[in-house]
Amino acid sequence: MRLAWVELRDFRNHPETRLDDLPDALITVAGPNGEGKTNLLEGIAFLFFLQSPRTSSTEPVVRRDADGPAYARGEVLTEEAGKVLVEVEVPGRGANRVQVNRSTVRRKRDLRRQVRAVYFGPDDLVVVIGDPSKRRDFLDEAIRSLWPLKESAMTAYERTLRQRNRLLKEWEGRGSPTGMEAWDAELVKNGTALIRLRAEAATRLAPPAGEEYRHLAGYGLACEYAPNVTGEPLEEAFERRLAERRSDELIRRTTLVGPHRDDLTLAVRDLGARSFASHGEAWAAALCLRLGLGSAVADEVRERPVLLLDDPFSALDPRRQRLVGERLAGRGQVLVSVADDAHVPEPSSLVLDVSAGTVAARGA
Repeated sequence: MRLAWVELRDFRNHPETRLDDLPDALITVAGPNGEGKTNLLEGIAFLFFLQSPRTSSTEPVVRRDADGPAYARGEVLTEEAGKVLVEVEVPGRGANRVQVNRSTVRRKRDLRRQVRAVYFGPDDLVVVIGDPSKRRDFLDEAIRSLWPLKESAMTAYERTLRQRNRLLKEWEGRGSPTGMEAWDAELVKNGTALIRLRAEAATRLAPPAGEEYRHLAGYGLACEYAPNVTGEPLEEAFERRLAERRSDELIRRTTLVGPHRDDLTLAVRDLGARSFASHGEAWAAALCLRLGLGSAVADEVRERPVLLLDDPFSALDPRRQRLVGERLAGRGQVLVSVADDAHVPEPSSLVLDVSAGTVAARGA
């Protein structure tokens, strides 16, 4: 699939940007820091995710001194769904208003099953070097990307965990709280569903991520799901773990067993990436995880997703910059931002220069 055209209005520092006839190829967005490269990629990301990959708040998205809301519009060409026109109005406060092919859409998953993109940004470094919650978030993003309609598995588990923790926190009596058995059953049912989805997501993305890293570094990236509950049958193993930790849970008044305590083990040169990887190795690992996810999505839907890569070269040495640039050519539509002209990949089919929120094709 590819983005055919995009229009941003009052989006960040873009008062009005329109790009037409975008090729199904490697596109480089170039310009000094602070000129609007990342903002352009963020606006495009809105058309696929219906939210910013950079912030949970939409208020900063609306351009300062704008008279009204921000807008992102664009058309995605897909083999399965044909032309998909996406229009997003971002008021800054309150819910975004979204139309897909002129019809109102209220659930993100209704769009995400039609169009797919994978976004990488500098904040992805925390997936590798941050605490386990960052890697759990990455796995859940992978689930949304691969199987948008299964997002309910995450919300069901989060709701169950929240209610069970509340029961534990408010209990003042002896023994287990009244109704705990029912919440145990819900936790096991929803937790095992999420564990299986995370395991499958990791199985899908780990091999291509490792291949990308090996091409880049000459040695592999080990990527393995580390669930908090293991054993077969999984439901029975979950129940046993809950029984074993019951007294600890009553003392600490929180749930100590379940996928909210999962991790994703990442290693380079047989050493844990979080503790032992250099900055360049950790950066490359974060990038390769996203590229691996892109390959997994392509295998799942039989169509390449659009890749949006914000500043992927900044922490890589010149050789690895060149290797990544070569690797990105031929992967469908890929948009890459760079702050240094020396980082413009040689295979780029189009270079867009960004200055003060305005965009122009180089050489036009």
